[in-house]
Amino acid sequence: MQKLSRIRSKKLEIVQLADNPSKARILAVDDDERNLLAIEEVLTPLAEVVAVQSGEEALRCLLKEDFAVILLDVLMPGLDGYETAALIRQREQSRRTPLIFLTAINKEDAHMLRGYDAGAVDYMFKPFDPAMLRSKVAVFVELHEKTLEIQRNAVAEQALLAKALQAEKQKLEAERSLRSAEERQEAILGSLPVCFHARVAEPPFAARFVSKGVERLTGFPPERLTSESRFGLSRVHPEDLPRVREALLAAKVTGSYTCEFRWQCADGKYRIFLDQGILSKGVDGRRPEILGTLLDVTERRELENQLLQSQRLEAVGKLTGGLAHDFNNLLAAVLSGLGLLERQLTLDEQAKKIVELTRRSAKQGAELVNRMLAFSRRQNLKPTAVRLAALEDTMNGLVAPVLGGLIRFEWKVDNSVWPAHVDVGQLELALMNLVFNARDAMPSGGTIAVQAQNRVIKIPSEDLAAGEYVVLTVKDTGAGIPKEILTKVVEPFFTTKPVGKGTGLGLSTVYGFMKQSGGALRIDSLVGRGTSMELWLPRSAEQPSDNVADLDGERVLVETAGKAFPSLLLIDDSSGLRQLTAESLRQHGFTVTCAAGGAEALAIIERTPHEFDVIVTDFAMPLVSGVEVIRFARNLRSDWPAVMITGYADADAISNRPSDVPLVNKPFREKDLIESILRVSALKPVGGRPTAGSG
Repeated sequence: MQKLSRIRSKKLEIVQLADNPSKARILAVDDDERNLLAIEEVLTPLAEVVAVQSGEEALRCLLKEDFAVILLDVLMPGLDGYETAALIRQREQSRRTPLIFLTAINKEDAHMLRGYDAGAVDYMFKPFDPAMLRSKVAVFVELHEKTLEIQRNAVAEQALLAKALQAEKQKLEAERSLRSAEERQEAILGSLPVCFHARVAEPPFAARFVSKGVERLTGFPPERLTSESRFGLSRVHPEDLPRVREALLAAKVTGSYTCEFRWQCADGKYRIFLDQGILSKGVDGRRPEILGTLLDVTERRELENQLLQSQRLEAVGKLTGGLAHDFNNLLAAVLSGLGLLERQLTLDEQAKKIVELTRRSAKQGAELVNRMLAFSRRQNLKPTAVRLAALEDTMNGLVAPVLGGLIRFEWKVDNSVWPAHVDVGQLELALMNLVFNARDAMPSGGTIAVQAQNRVIKIPSEDLAAGEYVVLTVKDTGAGIPKEILTKVVEPFFTTKPVGKGTGLGLSTVYGFMKQSGGALRIDSLVGRGTSMELWLPRSAEQPSDNVADLDGERVLVETAGKAFPSLLLIDDSSGLRQLTAESLRQHGFTVTCAAGGAEALAIIERTPHEFDVIVTDFAMPLVSGVEVIRFARNLRSDWPAVMITGYADADAISNRPSDVPLVNKPFREKDLIESILRVSALKPVGGRPTAGSG
């Protein structure tokens, strides 16, 4: 046992061989541990002996280390010596390592020739003479150590040579850097949007030195600023001049200054400059002076303003999207209640008129909510490939009655433009909004022209990714939009129209629709010349297909006539809407069970998984959403039909619902909800349910 433990400890030393890579190693391979102990005793004075008991272990050792010589037993279980030697010779790193075969029985010439063919350099017969074994191995160990020494010396010499070459290279590079330092510095300073200056510390703060960069920033050469003592301050915007003087005077007290101001350049335009510097105390009788830098920050401030505008629009969008959800629930409850009143009560003409006025007001509220959703980019779009030229008849029919005789409408879109990937219904609404705005900007008459062109964006911009677009432009000859309010016109509820003439949601709706569609709304306007509204629409990768009529509601109702209506599990966290919807569905012949939320619905489904034919669920609910309810139910019944209703949700989130689940938007018409239920239930046979609802 002690001998075996000793061999195992030797095997563990293989991992530690890298600690002394310069010492030669001998690999002894023999399945008899007694032979390994004997070899170890004889050869340890010469080199470190690594002892293993199989060919497999020997190959693993050779993957990690190099050896001066390998002593390999011929007969071993598993891989024998010949097979092991063949594998050793196949490996590039070990193919030249000397092999000495150890054998006790195979002394015939044929066996020895086979060993030499396998790569052996010598044979040792068991029991071997220790002195002979030591002398044979010593030759290879010494040769290996000499080889290692030569390699180490070569590496050291190569390293010294590399260091010498590197030092020489660094010296040459340093010399070149020194020679070109001034030229490079001058070129860098000339390319930066910054100017270095020195000025007198007393009013009027005349410039003593101005770097060449000032001409690039302002259009004036340095000599113009240094030759006229009052020139610099004379170009500062009058509103900013007091602040600039105050900052420069304060530098004498604080030792430094920072000010930002508008400065009129040679082209007559004002640009925004950031001026920073320190007070340099005069020495050798020289007066103190101000040393500073002038940096053009015009583009930075414009980008910051655009970012603030975008953040403001995003914040308003989130607010309007959240309000839309609550309003849709309220409007859906109002419309459902009106429908129930009409069916359950006998109304006189006056009452019918009141109900109809109430319904009309609720529908107007729903339209307003849809505009809010469009701005907040949370409406549910159904983009398809659209041939824009095909919209001519539709748009002429929509706008002709409202433009009047003083305004001419021109449609200049032909089939040369690419098909666009867009929701065609929402695109028509967006065009109507733009046409109405153009009409209102031309009270004395004019022309509204709609044209399109193909455009390719190669470099991404702030509002558009790189790609191919179709640009649909609505251009008018109206009064134009003043520059100071041009960035505000897409804000919700901002309007220049008189009170009662507009909601301020027209352009904001178009803006949100274009953002959600992957495009952009760009506005170009000149006061007194007119306005161009550009709708950048992504190009469709597909060609428009002919419209195929979908299965209409009347056909569904006819096909289900005389059959048992499906039983429903209705899930909605809005109590009033849930009760009204359930009662409406029961009056149409459905059996309805209600759940006040997703968690309650899961409990009902788990308790009675075969009780309901169709699940009708709200999308956005606390804790458990409608999508999660449907997925849980389909773990129990994979083909369980379902319909989803929603008052507001992120379009991306809704797109994650199962593809066979139709979506009904709140406030919904009873007809639309019933048709959706009958469509999904028609895909699966309905069990023998009573045709009249109860419970």
